[in-house]
Amino acid sequence: MRFKFLPDNSNFAFIQRRMLFFVFSIALVLASSGLFLTKGLNYGIDFTGGILIEVKTPKGGEIGAMRETLKGLGLGSVELQEFGAPNDIMIRLQVQEGGEQANQAAVKKVKEALGPGIEYRRTELVGPKVSDELFLNGLYAVVSAILAILVYIWFRFEWQFGMGAVIALTHDVVSTIGIFALLGFEFNLATVAAVLTIAGYSINDTVVVFDRVRENLRKYKTMPMEELLNLSINETLTRTTMTSFTTLIALFCLYIFGGEVIRDFSFAMIWGIVVGTYSSICVAVPLLLRLGVERRGFTDDEEDAAEAP
Repeated sequence: MRFKFLPDNSNFAFIQRRMLFFVFSIALVLASSGLFLTKGLNYGIDFTGGILIEVKTPKGGEIGAMRETLKGLGLGSVELQEFGAPNDIMIRLQVQEGGEQANQAAVKKVKEALGPGIEYRRTELVGPKVSDELFLNGLYAVVSAILAILVYIWFRFEWQFGMGAVIALTHDVVSTIGIFALLGFEFNLATVAAVLTIAGYSINDTVVVFDRVRENLRKYKTMPMEELLNLSINETLTRTTMTSFTTLIALFCLYIFGGEVIRDFSFAMIWGIVVGTYSSICVAVPLLLRLGVERRGFTDDEEDAAEAP
């Protein structure tokens, strides 16, 4: 027996409720922007600078115990991550107030807490200049991705589709930043990677629905635009929701069992998939109606498809 996530020939009235979706999305974006401007983000060491300590432990599987030990030292943000072998660990500490002397005291405190048997391979200080450069590069990456998507959708479809996709994509990115500001989760380079992944996933969903809209613009020559857009969403709804559902299963497993290192990344992805699916269905396509998409660019004189009854 085939599992059906949604009934066949669904006819949910998405376009008719577009004003409700627009109001909700505008409120979400304004709230997210307000949280970012007032509360701000909890920037990780990647963006604030900090101390990097590369160590080798006698055996693997000790990262959990080390994390608990170092978090009790009162040194602020502490990150531990395995790289390469299981007993190769990178420790990141935030910059300590008091300058070079305070940073050296923090390193000494870490070494005393970890005890003997630890091989210290490298100790470095990431200064504000490097962290600022990382922040700007992350910002450039996000903005460049959005602009490239705008150009691609514009040439692939029409300008209305490009604007609709970019507005929906900006909605996803801003709301993701807002939820991180609200919950105080650490915002680092891994989060930037999650935001870029969300952008790619969201635009893929949007393009699938847009492609069906384009097909139906050619197929149904006299169907009212509101009805046509709603039909296009419903025809792709099962594919969109099933893809999101199966992706969320994997992400929830990563969030629960993946450990603390990738927990914030997994959370950002979970939120992004949910809000990206919503924006593809409830924001991007209804915006086409507001932007005045026309059939003129999608007529095909050689293919006279039958009108639906």
